[in-house]
Amino acid sequence: MTTTVVVGGSFAGMTAALEIKRKGKEEHKVVLIDKSPLFLFIPSLIWVPFGRREIKDISFKKEEVLRKKGVDFVLAEALKVDTTAQIVYTTKGEFKYDNLVVATGPKVKYDIAPGVEEFAHYVGTPNGAMKIRTALEEFKKNPGPIVIGATQNAGCMGAAYEFLFNIEKWLREQNIRKKVDLYWITPEDYLGHFGIGGMPMGETMLKTFMKMFNIHYRTEVGVKEVFADKVELSTGEILPSSFTMLMPPFVGVEFVTNSPDLRATPTGYIPIGDDYRHQNLPNVWAAGIAVDVKLPFTPKSIPFGSPKTGYPSDETGKIVAENIIRVAKGKTDLVKKAWGRIPGLCIMDAGKKEVLILSSSLFKPRSFAIMIPNVLYDFNKVILEKYFLWKTRKGFAFLP
Repeated sequence: MTTTVVVGGSFAGMTAALEIKRKGKEEHKVVLIDKSPLFLFIPSLIWVPFGRREIKDISFKKEEVLRKKGVDFVLAEALKVDTTAQIVYTTKGEFKYDNLVVATGPKVKYDIAPGVEEFAHYVGTPNGAMKIRTALEEFKKNPGPIVIGATQNAGCMGAAYEFLFNIEKWLREQNIRKKVDLYWITPEDYLGHFGIGGMPMGETMLKTFMKMFNIHYRTEVGVKEVFADKVELSTGEILPSSFTMLMPPFVGVEFVTNSPDLRATPTGYIPIGDDYRHQNLPNVWAAGIAVDVKLPFTPKSIPFGSPKTGYPSDETGKIVAENIIRVAKGKTDLVKKAWGRIPGLCIMDAGKKEVLILSSSLFKPRSFAIMIPNVLYDFNKVILEKYFLWKTRKGFAFLP
C-alpha cells in the first residue's frame, strides 16, 4: 500500500486528499494533517464584517467528510519534514510517507511595513473579519476617512477590491457615506491589473466604478507606515484614516521554512515543475498557495505578486492527485499545466453587485478573456459559495 501524507486542509489539500483516495482506492492510504478542524470558504469572509455571513455559515468540520471517504484526518500542526527519512513531524507524533503533498497555504507577512499589524485590519481570517465587524460598529459613531487597499508585494488584490465596494455599500446603508472620504491604494500598475496582467476593459470598468462611488484612488504606491489615524504612502503622501484595511503579502508557512530539505524559495514557496512535482524530490508535490509561481510580468515601480485563489488551488490539487496515481502505476506521462495556464474563473463581489472574470488562462497570452458586470445583484457569487460548500461537504472533490 502506498501512503500519501497531505499537509494542509484547505482548497488544495482537501481536494488532493479526497481525489487520491477516490482514484487509488484500497491501494492508497491517505493521511491529511491540519491544525484547523474546520474547512472555511475563505472568499466569503469579505461578507462577515457586515453581518451578511457568520463564520458558521461558511465553514464545517472536515473530519467526518474525510472519514466517510476513507481519508485519515490528524488534527495537529505539522512542524517540519525530513525528506531523507520520509517523515513528517507534528505536534501529535511522526508520520511516515511514500508521497508528500505540501498544501499548507500562506502565512501573512504583517511586518511588510511599520504599523500594518498594529493599526491596519485584515479581512482574510475569521478573527480578522470579526474584529473588523466590532471596529465598524465603533466607527459609525464617529465617522472619518477610510483607507482600503494592498501593500507592496501583495498578491491578493481581488479580495481588497471586494472589501472596498462592500464597505462603500455599508457606509450608504448606515447613512454616513457623505461623512467619509474613501481611499483605495494599490501597488498595481493600473486599476484592474489584479496581478494577472489585467483584462480587456478592466481598467476602464474600475475607473467607472471609482467615479460612480466617489472613491479616491492611488495606483503604483506602497505603504511606508501605518499609524492610528493616518497612512503614509511610499510617495510621501499622507492619507488621514479613521479605519484602515490592508492586504499584506503572503509568504510560506513555518512548516516549509523549518524544513531545509524542501529547498524553498526565499519567500517560502515550493519549487515545482508544470506537473507540481518538486524539482529535486520526486516523491514531494505541492498544490495551492504553497506553489512557487513565476510571474510573466515586471511591475513598473512597486512590487506586487499574482493571486493564488480557490479555483487554481482546487485545480492543482486535482493535478497532483492524478499524477501521484499515475506514478504509482508506473506511468511517466504526467498531467502538466502551469499555474498561469489554468483558466481564469473569478467572481468579484462589488457590494451586492458583481463582476464575472473569465479567461482561457490566468496569464497572457490568452485566447479568450472577458469581464461581465452584473449591477443588479451578486447571485453568481452566492451560487458559487453554496455550490462549493455543498460539494466539499459531500466529499465530491472530482466535481468542477
